[in-house]
Amino acid sequence: MIEYYLPIKHLHIAAVLASVTLFSLRGAAMLAGSRLAGATPVRWLSYGIDTSLLIAALMLLAVLHLNPFTTPWLAMKLALLLAYIVLGSLALRRGRTRARRALWLLAALAVFTFMYGVARMHHPAGWLLLLGAG
Repeated sequence: MIEYYLPIKHLHIAAVLASVTLFSLRGAAMLAGSRLAGATPVRWLSYGIDTSLLIAALMLLAVLHLNPFTTPWLAMKLALLLAYIVLGSLALRRGRTRARRALWLLAALAVFTFMYGVARMHHPAGWLLLLGAG
């Protein structure tokens, strides 16, 4: 199955980019007071992108024979993913005021940025490695 590694990796990267782009656009629409952020077709598109992202991630784990619970940087990515999901939910639906939603949106994007650093560096410290921490 290793011959499928590159196509699966490229699908995973494309899905990550599509997911964070759509999340950012939904966040901007929410801040602008547009109903587009929560529109059914937009939500379903988000579900579809995130499902393909999850499937590609699971396929990469299988192809590379990795266990996310015994690989520290993958365990960190999973923890950050959970934080990103919770913050994203607060930003797009559950935050009580627009100001709070804006803060949750920024926090979610900061967590995403750190998660991206963990993925790029293959280390739980992510971007902090560049500062000599780790």
